[in-house]
Amino acid sequence: MDKNKNMKIELESIGTIHTEFTEIEGMPIQPTGAKGIKGKLIIKDKYADGLKDLEDFSHINILYLLHKVNGYSLEVKPFMDNNTHGVFATRSPKRPNRIGSSVVKIDKIEGNTVYISNIDVLDETPLLDIKPYVPQLYEDTIDELKIGWFENNHKKAKSQKSDDRFK
Repeated sequence: MDKNKNMKIELESIGTIHTEFTEIEGMPIQPTGAKGIKGKLIIKDKYADGLKDLEDFSHINILYLLHKVNGYSLEVKPFMDNNTHGVFATRSPKRPNRIGSSVVKIDKIEGNTVYISNIDVLDETPLLDIKPYVPQLYEDTIDELKIGWFENNHKKAKSQKSDDRFK
């Protein structure tokens, strides 16, 4: 029996992501397509002490709520492919829990504001969490990496823009 099947999960935003993107259409679909695009994370005052020592990292992984996405689809046609895939085999925003993640560069931190680059997120997106990006933690654990359908499509991420398919 699954003890968690009826568990209600509540999350609180730790801050807000600000970017130049006010509309979903035309945004980069991955940080690799957002090179040089500036943004900032405004952290709520009660969480600002959690930024201590973050300036010692060059990059962070941010987790956020895809707040403008309605509903979800278990099978989707992602931006970088013409075939349909299960949502969990994609980075589609039409997910059951609408959680997004991006690796971004830290430019500087001033008070409760983290200035970032390479951001591919809609303006005023609720920020759920920040984690330092440390690729060395995983180097020894992935001996034979497979990336599925991304293998023939991942280079499109630099130039592909979003459209209205996941509204």
